[in-house]
Amino acid sequence: MPSHYPLMVPGAVPADAVLEVSSPYDGRLLATVETVDRQGVDRALETASRLFRDRSQWMGADRRIDILKRLASLMAANAERLITTSVGEGGKPLLDTRVEMERAIDGIHNCIDCIRNNHGEEIPMGINAASLNRLAVTHHEPVGVVVAVSAFNHPLNLIVHQIGPAIASGCPVIVKPAEDTPLSCHELVALVRQAGLPEEWCQVVSTDSLETATAMVTDPRIAFFSFIGSARVGWMLRSKLAPGVRCALEHGGAAPVLVAADANLDDALPLLAKAGFYHAGQVCVSTQRVYAHHDIVAAVADGLAAAGRAMHVGDPVNEDTDVGPLIRPAEVDRVHAWVQEAVEKGAQCLCGGQKLSETCYPPTVLLDPPEDAKVSRNEIFGPVICVYTYDDIDDAIRRANSLDYAFQAAVFTQNIDTAMHAYRNLDASSVMINDHTAFRVDWMPFAGLKQSGLGVGGIPHTFEDMQIRKMMLVRSKFL
Repeated sequence: MPSHYPLMVPGAVPADAVLEVSSPYDGRLLATVETVDRQGVDRALETASRLFRDRSQWMGADRRIDILKRLASLMAANAERLITTSVGEGGKPLLDTRVEMERAIDGIHNCIDCIRNNHGEEIPMGINAASLNRLAVTHHEPVGVVVAVSAFNHPLNLIVHQIGPAIASGCPVIVKPAEDTPLSCHELVALVRQAGLPEEWCQVVSTDSLETATAMVTDPRIAFFSFIGSARVGWMLRSKLAPGVRCALEHGGAAPVLVAADANLDDALPLLAKAGFYHAGQVCVSTQRVYAHHDIVAAVADGLAAAGRAMHVGDPVNEDTDVGPLIRPAEVDRVHAWVQEAVEKGAQCLCGGQKLSETCYPPTVLLDPPEDAKVSRNEIFGPVICVYTYDDIDDAIRRANSLDYAFQAAVFTQNIDTAMHAYRNLDASSVMINDHTAFRVDWMPFAGLKQSGLGVGGIPHTFEDMQIRKMMLVRSKFL
């Protein structure tokens, strides 16, 4: 019997439309979720806005810490249920979802650390005639109502990255989970409320239409917009934000890796295979483009193909599954069409390349697809790694930098000069040396460049974005 998730907007009336959530692996109906229309969105925004305007309702740091402590404990106690929910709706394999669960709990502890370490600063005064007899200090205050729109690929951890810093900074937050994976968000926010956060401070909305969602995001009552998803949607929404609304956008990329002739392939290839095929490649910094020196390109391509063939593709609930389904059957068709186009244009398909079912696509390695193929120009967001031959590292860097996307990149080499040259010249916010492009811990800066995003993600950085620095200046003849 499918579960039913009611509205998490106090006082709102459900819209006629009901969201159906199905397993991406077998299409089984998992749950129904109530949605809101324009009136429901207005109710959520007015509730959050009224809370923020009434400063007597603001929660002190001690209370926020206590709530987050209880939340971390509740998440640990309910971990298996949360994992089961996430695997069912998102299709990420069980073993990987367990890691995501651990990260999500640690992320709440990270939010607590942000509160503990939050402080203002003294602004230098008395250093010239204009600043004599004055003392100036800053203090942090919440920025205002946060609206967060999330993505499907990490339904536990991404929600933590958006609502955790909002709670920690003292902002009322309205979160819209991805339509494919709203259940984990509902379960997490239910635990947030169980931990002691009044329900008005964290509301969940699934909207009855794109127009309703756009109306919420572009409402002037919000102060900060957090978006994780496609570049097309993110930049469009940013263009419609009300004046003064701050925002952070996290989109995708087509992460490049340079593999020098002296690279330790025994070390590098397992990392690259994991980073390219993890969660069926549905990761914004998934390893997609591998540029290998001509002396080793065959070993790199064949090694990645061997690793891909050894991976078990199937039901994400099984302990031995390495690669689960793509989020929708249409994505399987799209990935396959891109692979076929690359092959028709001259790429060698060393493994995979054929649909396993309507929902699953195997790890696929393409050797030297042409530069104008879709797999070379766009984010694949599927379990496909492209390997390209290079002779000169500067040419490889030029090709790696040639796209309108830039996020994380990597270089594998035993030569410090090669590593530093790549670090200096690759277009990326982070360059991993002898590590894969999908490496992340949740307190590090995480930033898309060019069309890949705006602002800096990572829990401490999001926490900072959700606050303002408010200065107080005192003038006294005794200063």
